[in-house]
Amino acid sequence: MRNYEEETAKRIEFIRNMLAQSGTKGIVFGNSGGKDSALVGILCKLACEDTVGIIMPCQSKRNFGEDMDDGNDVARLFNIETRTVDLSDVKTALTAELEKIAELNSAALTNIAPRLRMTTLYAVAAAENRLVAGTGNRSERYMGYFTKWGDGACDFNPIGDLTVGEVYDFLRYLNAPENIIKKAPSAGLFEGQTDEDEMGVSYAAIDRFVLTGEATDKDRAIIERYHARSGHKMRMPPIYGE
Repeated sequence: MRNYEEETAKRIEFIRNMLAQSGTKGIVFGNSGGKDSALVGILCKLACEDTVGIIMPCQSKRNFGEDMDDGNDVARLFNIETRTVDLSDVKTALTAELEKIAELNSAALTNIAPRLRMTTLYAVAAAENRLVAGTGNRSERYMGYFTKWGDGACDFNPIGDLTVGEVYDFLRYLNAPENIIKKAPSAGLFEGQTDEDEMGVSYAAIDRFVLTGEATDKDRAIIERYHARSGHKMRMPPIYGE
């Protein structure tokens, strides 16, 4: 078990150093109503009063329901400024134009929303001299379970070294709302989607493998497959001559 009092102090210092080095005045993050965005929002608010969370529903009923409710609950409890941008019509319009030139498969369609959300965050950041805080945890990063140039894009990430279990432990230490801690992790990209169902392996199994290297044969095969095929997400694009 980590010492979360020390962890809080160190992460606050890290965030403040990011702001000082960049010459920016504030932070913006995507407030999805999930565990990771909750922890990032709380830590950023502790480090910087001028922290803004953007709720960005995009067609999914869950986005407009429990995710929005949970995001607002965290924001109220920790006094985080919140704004909402409905990206549903933007996605519909973009999809319609794209389908004129390409036949979009499920992967292409699913990745549109995360990329629209990151476009939104960076527009706000540029307009208001802010940094974009990333919300990916260590377990998801190892699996490559994020959208390249979507939710994987950020200026800094204050929780990228934490497994999912550690994120939950940290939230409990910070007295985050219980509904954030109890609900099944989901990117909310389509109705009924949960992270663990989509990947075919539990976060507990992923955490165990990441921390100890131990796993059942079935879980190991899934984890290693995800990790191997997502290597391109972990590095900048290769440049000829470098």
